[in-house]
Amino acid sequence: MVVSGVPVRALALLLLLASAHGFRDASQRTFEIDYGRDRFLKDGQPFRYISGSIHYSRVPRFYWADRLLKMKMAGLNAIQTYVPWNFHEPQPGHYEFSEDRDVEYFLRLAQKLGLLVILRPGPYICAEWDMGGLPAWLLEKQSIVLRSSDPDYLAAVDKWLAVLLPKMKPLLYQNGGPIITVQVENEYGSYFACDYNYLRFLQKRFRYHLGDSVLLFTTDGPKQEFLRCGTLQGLYATVDFGVGSNITEAFLVQRNAEPKGPLINSEFYTGWLDHWGERHWTVETEAVVSSLSDMLARGANVNMYMFMGGTNFAYWNGANTPYAAQPTSYDYDAPLSEAGDLTEKYFAVRSVIQKFEKVPEGIIPPSTPKFAYGKVALRKLKTVEGALDILCTRGSTKSLYPLTFIQVKQYFGFVLYRTTLPEDCGNSTRLSSLPFNGVHDRAYVAIDGVPQGILERSRVFSLNVQGKAGANLDLLVENMGRVNYGRYINDSKGLVSNMTLGSHILTNWTIFPLDTEEAVRSRLGSWAGRDAGRLDEHCAHGSSNYTLPAFYVGNFSIPSEIPDLPQDTFIQFPGWTKGQVWINGFNLGRYWPARGPQMTLFVPKHILTTSAANNITVLELERAPCGSCGPELCAVELVDQPVIGAPATRSHL
Repeated sequence: MVVSGVPVRALALLLLLASAHGFRDASQRTFEIDYGRDRFLKDGQPFRYISGSIHYSRVPRFYWADRLLKMKMAGLNAIQTYVPWNFHEPQPGHYEFSEDRDVEYFLRLAQKLGLLVILRPGPYICAEWDMGGLPAWLLEKQSIVLRSSDPDYLAAVDKWLAVLLPKMKPLLYQNGGPIITVQVENEYGSYFACDYNYLRFLQKRFRYHLGDSVLLFTTDGPKQEFLRCGTLQGLYATVDFGVGSNITEAFLVQRNAEPKGPLINSEFYTGWLDHWGERHWTVETEAVVSSLSDMLARGANVNMYMFMGGTNFAYWNGANTPYAAQPTSYDYDAPLSEAGDLTEKYFAVRSVIQKFEKVPEGIIPPSTPKFAYGKVALRKLKTVEGALDILCTRGSTKSLYPLTFIQVKQYFGFVLYRTTLPEDCGNSTRLSSLPFNGVHDRAYVAIDGVPQGILERSRVFSLNVQGKAGANLDLLVENMGRVNYGRYINDSKGLVSNMTLGSHILTNWTIFPLDTEEAVRSRLGSWAGRDAGRLDEHCAHGSSNYTLPAFYVGNFSIPSEIPDLPQDTFIQFPGWTKGQVWINGFNLGRYWPARGPQMTLFVPKHILTTSAANNITVLELERAPCGSCGPELCAVELVDQPVIGAPATRSHL
């Protein structure tokens, strides 16, 4: 029997752990720094945390208990987690704290398991998360300076903290909860602004909402220049570094800022992040074990980033500069895999911890079973162009020049930009986003329903197009994820500058913000049979390299008579190129096997059902294996093994 993703016997262990750690009266609970002996004191007793990062926003609530229990059984006594502002306030004043966004439940669950919490509420978090956790709607003020004393930014931050931090106050250790320390901002010393007034503002607001007894800290890379701008008196300074760093030198940087107090590596990197089109990063287990053992032998407090990576479901991935988007998987080569599986690194880390601290006895929850449901045939439903009445229920906007996503209040996903050709275009007429690299991030170009090619930020700036004067020119623009680190996190999406056709600046645009989520969840029934099997009338004239962006759908059933189904699975895309995929209305994220390195997407079992057919909806943006011009069949396949480290390709597909 399983309850919320955890076997019953594991739940029994959970309760035993909770009772064994019994909760002291809140009035007697203290967590503070013993500066005289360079350590923490918890309830007056020496304490050192060995922690691991897990982001509740990257793990379905169904699996929170399973992942946390595995972390506890590895010997961790604490977890570290970020709070992404944009995950909880997707629109100004609209707050979401339920289901997968119920951070209070997540933290209380950690406490029930006997885990303490290191909380990182931002407001900026980096985390390879869209815009570093900052809401895109902040960019409605075009001149806003993020992470600074800009009055409009501070006003929005102040309002957000007044919602979030009062929810966190009862969860502080001193108040009977699990939170022992709270980070202010995140690696601020790496940001160009170096605005001490901003840090002072945050310090005052954190103190106002959380009180004077909570231990506030900062985290920065182990360089003096980072700690110069990233630290502030009254905020305990910590550093972060991985296996390639000199541990002695890194902690000396912390000692320059904090001559006394505990040594802390707030982000000890067990792996590293990926980008589309690059190799999958791994860090050798032996190197992780060696560095971890060294730090623990010095008496240091260590948080392993990540211990459980998870998934960038939907559109939540971030990007770096020069522009490179991160994939859907956030496996991170962590001790627990993206699917929560136990790895060699998990057991090696546990063995190191065991040399320094007592680890819990009992059965470690096993890796969850996976099931290969096999191939699922898909049929074409409708092109994006042909479904505008369903996708754009808010209506279109007309503008002389292009508007950005933010200007039409579209924060994620896709916007279609349409104008007409001002003149006949031969095959040498260039459509261009130069000189300002104006496509953020990819534009799928068609003229009167004939695919022309793709423009891509920082990679493909122009292409030759063909069409007659007066023909519709469509650019379906995809937001591939906002920059999450560095100076350019104010990352606008869409057509961010004018487009030129030959010598003409294109004008008179009609702009369609697309609500793909609502369409997939609620309107699929109205699409049935509309375009299935119909040949596109222009197919013979388009580039053989591309098909029009279109939706494809298929169903598969899971036999209810087979015990223990459904189980987790992975979806792969043989012959497909790039797009988005939903199962039963749940947005699993982006697929891009044509570029890699990720080839499969994780499918958690709680979104599957045995009581009805399971729906798979694919939005293929570039080239489907079953184009309308031929008899090819198209299918996806549900397999029982992930592939996230295939050789990457640098092709323009």
